[in-house]
Amino acid sequence: HHKGGEPSQRMLRVAELIRHAAAELLTRGAVEDPVLANHVVTVPSVKMSPDLKLATIYVMPLGGKDTAPVVAALERHRKFMRGEIAHMINMKFAPEIRFRIDESFENAAKIDALLARPEVRRDVDKDDGGDAT
Repeated sequence: HHKGGEPSQRMLRVAELIRHAAAELLTRGAVEDPVLANHVVTVPSVKMSPDLKLATIYVMPLGGKDTAPVVAALERHRKFMRGEIAHMINMKFAPEIRFRIDESFENAAKIDALLARPEVRRDVDKDDGGDAT
C-alpha cells in the first residue's frame, strides 16, 4: 500500500489480472494434481505488495471443504503457476505468489449468525421501531 494505506490503481489492476489468470488456470485444469482435480477452487481476490513483487492469491474450494489440502496442492505447484501467470499477463517480472484461504465468506456467516441471535435481534428491533420521544 502506498502512503494513504489504500492500494494504488496499478496494484489493483495487476491484482485483478493475476486473479483472472489464476482462476483460468484452475478452471481449465492446467494444474495437474489429484487434490485439485476433485475440487472446484474459486479465486475471490488477490492482494499485491506495493512493489508488485508478491501476489497473495486468496482461494476457496467450493463448499469450503478441504481448505488445507487444497492450499498445500496449490503451494506444490506454485512455481508452475507463477510461470503460467507471467506468460498470461505479460509482465516483465513475474511476482512471487502465495496462496491463502479467503476468510471473508466465513466471517460474513459469523456476522449473520450473531445478528440472528435473539438478544441482538431484540436490540436491533428496539432501535428500529422505537418511539421517538
